[in-house]
Amino acid sequence: MEQQPVSASARRGGLPRVAWLIGPALVAGVAYLDPGNVASNMTAGAVYGYLLVWVVVLGNVMAWLIQYLSAKLGIVTGKSLPETLGARIGNKWGRRAYWLQAELVAMATDIAEVIGGAVALNLLFDIPLLWGGVITGTVSIVLLLVQSRRGPKTFEFVVIGLLVVIAVGFTFGVLVAPPDPAGVVAGLVPRFEDSGSVLLAASILGATIMPHAIYAHSALARDRFAPAAAPLGAADRTDPSLRPDLAELRGIPTSRLLRATRWDVSIAMIIAGTVNLCILLLAAANLAGVPGTDSLEGAYAALYAGLGPAVATLFAVGLLASGLASTSVGAYAGAEIMHGLLHIRVPLLARRLVTLVPALIILAVGFDPTLALVLSQVVLSFGIPFALIPLVALTAKRDVLGRFRSHPATTAAGIAASVFLIALNATLLWLVFTGA
Repeated sequence: MEQQPVSASARRGGLPRVAWLIGPALVAGVAYLDPGNVASNMTAGAVYGYLLVWVVVLGNVMAWLIQYLSAKLGIVTGKSLPETLGARIGNKWGRRAYWLQAELVAMATDIAEVIGGAVALNLLFDIPLLWGGVITGTVSIVLLLVQSRRGPKTFEFVVIGLLVVIAVGFTFGVLVAPPDPAGVVAGLVPRFEDSGSVLLAASILGATIMPHAIYAHSALARDRFAPAAAPLGAADRTDPSLRPDLAELRGIPTSRLLRATRWDVSIAMIIAGTVNLCILLLAAANLAGVPGTDSLEGAYAALYAGLGPAVATLFAVGLLASGLASTSVGAYAGAEIMHGLLHIRVPLLARRLVTLVPALIILAVGFDPTLALVLSQVVLSFGIPFALIPLVALTAKRDVLGRFRSHPATTAAGIAASVFLIALNATLLWLVFTGA
């Protein structure tokens, strides 16, 4: 991928410099606003009202920490998380097993994004779902061409533009029909109602804290900041104590770059958290108890009938932008996973064509699109520990990050998040298989 040089204004400091540093987290943050998020949050609001507001808020807080750790790993080491794991997992079968689960997670992401785009095209233009999936996949290929030929900065501008469309599309309805403040406050109290609410909580977390976003963010930060102006030897690349910080070789003090990255992640997570919460609140305030609103198509019809065509159309446009933006980020993450763990680099476009197949098959056989989206997010939820535990462990090691390793309190917070997510998934399994 073409690397963008640091501009003179970036070296001098000031607002232009800060603006130049913003971007990777916003691109990774699109993964937090994919069609799976829409389906999970919309279903949660329509079925359980304000019950799971706390899950959205908690997930977003955990996501901030996780995405910052991912970006820090890429910036300081000059390697993505898959590359780092690929170098540290000595057993080739262990490395392949880890790749397989990560690849399945990436494929689940692809399914959610393509199906979401197809549903949006069907709602807006009455295009059959299968052809909508083909169109969504084709547009994602165009976005990947922009990424590979114009460099990361241009790609970021395109994705951030789609992010603006997503935000407007999904928040407008809440402004038109505000939620009940008392219901929102009550929803901040952690609790479940039944096994279905646990399933949706796991789905929301799987859609909020997405494994492929963890893999992708470390690579996006690496691509933007890590390449050094001077060549580094093999030993220098593996031992932080034997080389100066990569970012400093580009004229940017690493500590300042990490501060800017915290702002980048904060902006991205505020946007993603606000939009996700608005989706759930829109459904809780206007769709709770309305028959058929546990599907995207039913929710669109209910919004059209209850709030008018403007709100419904903007909702569908937001869903379409969500599918188009997130599918290219998902393809980027999948390619990075394969390259980092198997040392095989498959062209992004070729991989995009291959990963389109499962989503198109689901659309062709007539499987319920909303159910497919929700289940895909549950798969993502089970993939979280495999990405999160190594990330927390690696960023706490001196031999990986040197003096920029995580503070013990940060590591403790990462461990707490990992334990919570694993416990939630274990509870989900117990409830589902015991019929409780």
